[in-house]
Amino acid sequence: MARNLVYFMFILVFSVAFASCGRSNESRKVSLEKKEVNPARAVEEHADHIRIAVGGMITPKEGFGYYKQFLDYIGEKLGKGVDFVDRENYAEINALVKSGKVDVAFVCGGPYVDGHAAFGMELLAAPQAYNGTVYYSYIIVPADSPVKNFQDLRGKSFAFTDPLSNSGKLVPTYMLARAGQSPKSFFSKVIYTRTHDNSIKAVAEKLIDGAAVDSLIWEYDNLKSPTFTVKTKIIERSPPYGIPPVVVRPGMDPQLKARLRAIFLNAHTDPKGREILRHMMIEKFVPLDDRAYDSIREMKAFMNKQAAQGKLKE
Repeated sequence: MARNLVYFMFILVFSVAFASCGRSNESRKVSLEKKEVNPARAVEEHADHIRIAVGGMITPKEGFGYYKQFLDYIGEKLGKGVDFVDRENYAEINALVKSGKVDVAFVCGGPYVDGHAAFGMELLAAPQAYNGTVYYSYIIVPADSPVKNFQDLRGKSFAFTDPLSNSGKLVPTYMLARAGQSPKSFFSKVIYTRTHDNSIKAVAEKLIDGAAVDSLIWEYDNLKSPTFTVKTKIIERSPPYGIPPVVVRPGMDPQLKARLRAIFLNAHTDPKGREILRHMMIEKFVPLDDRAYDSIREMKAFMNKQAAQGKLKE
């Protein structure tokens, strides 16, 4: 019980810290929480602005401020105000993109695949990092854990990030499905931490036995602020997947979409844009074909088939 209390306080403190990140003058945070009486009206008040969502799952805490700087940079290039929309999970962001309350969003490959199939979410651009446009799911455990591989985590506690996350949920679930297992049948307990930072910290502090995290975020933290990553070890790395993309809502004005794409694709050629990208640990933004996410679709299709045939143990 004491450990559960510590974990709860850890998540609470981290969430408060995340919510209190500094704001710039140009990029304003728009609250769309359910507690508001009429969240739609709050968006309409700035109808001439462009609304961009960056979920807390996309970037580590250390890099979040640079994403906000990049949003301001986009606004400067467009000559428009930018409203920063903060949501706690991918399902909410997808819903806002679908409804048109968000124009642009930084999402994971899994939510993109879902949104593209469900309502025509469109690719705008993708970041290039570490000389490529792919990333991995890292399975991590405490540095001194005797666990050597994913199968050794049977009967232990495990952390996912977001229910729609590719690296933080889909990949490890697919690994289990290939063996005819499910998280419920394989692990003793499963929790959702909401962000990869939270998962890394939970493993480092031994509040959980293992977790699946985004390789880009683990590597960023390991380079910039390794306090917690050094207390973890990577026991497995997944195959490569299409990197988390930047998407736009369906039906966006073609001219606006073209201007946005040009800003993203050329940011690295501008001194100010290049400096912001450097801090984001992004080399540049590039075009990326929808087929880059076919491997994610294949995982989803496999698990749906296994579940339909009753081959997954619950």
